[in-house]
Amino acid sequence: MRISEGRRVLLSVSVAALLIAVAPAYAQDKAAAPRPPASIGDDAGAAPPPPIAPAPVIEPANAIDAAQAMASAMDGAGGGVSAQEQVLALTDAADAGDPMAQFQLGLMYESGEGVTQDKAKAFNLFSEIADQHADAAPRGTEADIVAHSFVKMGEYYRDGLPEAGVAKDEGTSIKLLLHAATYFGDADAQFRVGELYLDKAGLGDNPMQSARWLSLAARKGHVPAQARLGDLLFNGQGDLKPNQIEGLMWLSVADRLAVGTTDADWISDLLNSDMSTAAPDQRKQAADMADQVATQFGAP
Repeated sequence: MRISEGRRVLLSVSVAALLIAVAPAYAQDKAAAPRPPASIGDDAGAAPPPPIAPAPVIEPANAIDAAQAMASAMDGAGGGVSAQEQVLALTDAADAGDPMAQFQLGLMYESGEGVTQDKAKAFNLFSEIADQHADAAPRGTEADIVAHSFVKMGEYYRDGLPEAGVAKDEGTSIKLLLHAATYFGDADAQFRVGELYLDKAGLGDNPMQSARWLSLAARKGHVPAQARLGDLLFNGQGDLKPNQIEGLMWLSVADRLAVGTTDADWISDLLNSDMSTAAPDQRKQAADMADQVATQFGAP
């Protein structure tokens, strides 16, 4: 899947030496995710999504971490490198087409951290990655960054970005998310596709398909997907029959993993709401299951 955009940030200088510190982490192979019990199987509901290669639950040294480690390796405390020099070094690496540097620089321009906020530049950088690496191996070293770039592009097309000449285009946004979710098996994209299947203005109101996609993301450790899946299973919707025990299990796992994050409050609210209507034996069974499953995702 190629993206053709005339707006590109064209740079030229390589600083590959700066990648040495993070290259070992960036090149590590991914391990297959554990397979917690789930009621949403491949034969449930409508036609299944395309086969997706197993993805890791915990990725302490994936490509996204490596991109951020690159910036950390150049901070002032580590070797007298100023913030300005760090930005210049990242720009040089992005110039040479290094996707790690492009992604990190894109995040900085998007948020305004360390640079003047410029979402048009961020869009160009994410677009460059997506355009140049759309067909990268789905489990290769660049897969995380490329998939996340497609997700970023989907966000920009969903909302539009006038300063970059990007019109709001829900159809293109969905296509970009689907590419990240199917070809790369990206958990965040799969979570977003799952939510779109509960939106009549998105991919239609199809709770069964939503649960299928949320389950794919949940089994890879995506906490919001675990919570949304749990609430959907607990309450049921449309043709999706309720499964209170498994629903509470996923909500409990998500609640433990979300501690200290920005998702903690809404996940806790969902769990408490569903717990308040569950029978005591359902709560007990769900808690026992959560004890076994949560450890697979690094929860205490």
